[in-house]
Amino acid sequence: MPVPLIQQMRVGAYVLRQKMAGNKRYPLVLMLEPLFRCNLACAGCGKIDYPPFILNKRLSVQECLDAAEDCGAPIVSIPGGEPLLHKEIVEIVEGLVARKIFVYLCTNALLLEKRLDDFKPSPYLTFSVHLDGDKEHHDRAVCQDGVFDRAVSAIRAARDRGFRVNINCTLFDYAEPENVADFLSFVCNDLDVEGVTVAPGYAYEHAPMQEHFMTRTRTKEFFRALFRLGKGRKWDFNQSIMYLDFLAGNRQYKCTPWGNPTRNVFGWQRPCYLLGEGHAPTFKALMEETDWDHYGTGNYDKCADCMVHCGYEPTAVIDTLAHPLRALKVAISGVETEKPMAPEIPLQDTLATDERSDAA
Repeated sequence: MPVPLIQQMRVGAYVLRQKMAGNKRYPLVLMLEPLFRCNLACAGCGKIDYPPFILNKRLSVQECLDAAEDCGAPIVSIPGGEPLLHKEIVEIVEGLVARKIFVYLCTNALLLEKRLDDFKPSPYLTFSVHLDGDKEHHDRAVCQDGVFDRAVSAIRAARDRGFRVNINCTLFDYAEPENVADFLSFVCNDLDVEGVTVAPGYAYEHAPMQEHFMTRTRTKEFFRALFRLGKGRKWDFNQSIMYLDFLAGNRQYKCTPWGNPTRNVFGWQRPCYLLGEGHAPTFKALMEETDWDHYGTGNYDKCADCMVHCGYEPTAVIDTLAHPLRALKVAISGVETEKPMAPEIPLQDTLATDERSDAA
């Protein structure tokens, strides 16, 4: 099972409590970025162009624990940068685990194998290893040869020691469904990871590589082709079935940006992990003072092609809990790959947003 039953139950109970309390906006996952520094320079990353004085900044252990406490989400994802470069990452992880928060430590795995002794296997800790496809595709995505082989070695070592491991796979427009299908079979069966998180890459404004991000139409066509190839194969996704159905064009979802709030070295990032529209000084200010209706596909031009899990997985989870029979049907029958796709969200609102921006 890619998501342990205890995690499913805790998240479900958390959402139920929020609904009973009448809360309309609440986080599911805290995106905690304790640093931007990385030991890779991926062309699709929006962090690598920060000046040295920003790359040298770090969140303290207490700042990280305070962020988790303020946010209250049952899951904390720790991306970066490369979090294993943080000198106090062990203390951060141990502090979160002690609070029974599910931690997904996102890593390129270059340092993982030699750091395994620093961590203890726990149902609350998952190493989420960044692999964007097979050796050729991943090394191309991270702009360095040999990274795939080192990551695979680290994954095998972590699994041998009893750690939870999943794969975080970001796909660009040069990906081919056949290659990705073989890759998924490799990581799920050969590497025996617990699950895979897949998503189309998002066009960070400052990323050097802008031409290889998928459009919304290309994303839907790609995932339909991929899921056709997946019929009969044993793939475990660390995502809700409804989000996968959305990727294949079968759901007209709106983004839930507050579902995955981000705390980084600047503060609480508005409105989400992917867009840099300023920062709030506190979590309370983020939730209460952000103009959430301004963002999302149909509302903001920068969101037009986004189908990334950090915005749409919360929508899918809420939909799953609200309509469990609908989700069960998709889980049993599989993601639809032949029938007409759901209508797209009208883009008139995006044009209106552009006009407001121009007028301003």
